[in-house]
Amino acid sequence: MKIQSYLSFKGQCQEALNYYQSLFGGEIINRQTYEDQKIDIPENYRNKLQHAELKGSGFHIMGYDASPDTPITVGTNIQMSIDMEDDKKAKALFEKLSQTGKIHTNFQKTSWGAYYGRVSDQYGIHWMINSK
Repeated sequence: MKIQSYLSFKGQCQEALNYYQSLFGGEIINRQTYEDQKIDIPENYRNKLQHAELKGSGFHIMGYDASPDTPITVGTNIQMSIDMEDDKKAKALFEKLSQTGKIHTNFQKTSWGAYYGRVSDQYGIHWMINSK
């Protein structure tokens, strides 16, 4: 079994995937816009992403720009969980995500013996970072 995330955005999918790529590396693949699709979408939205994927070593994130009439509750519909082995790298990633986001749980030692922090990034996506 393989479980992946699929993130919905309000027109910032490409920007968000570029940002995640700068953090995690990987390659943006299967990039498709609404450009030639025969669906009812505003002309100024045709360059937005109907589908794209960021894929790298140990991760695969899919995303799209929901059509303008699709309601999205930003940030409450998904959380991304990252397990890491290196506490320093985990803390550095947490700090990068929180620079333009909002910290919900400080990166700290937990009752289960790991370091853990929870943050929402600038796009409203919730991240849980756990380092053992």
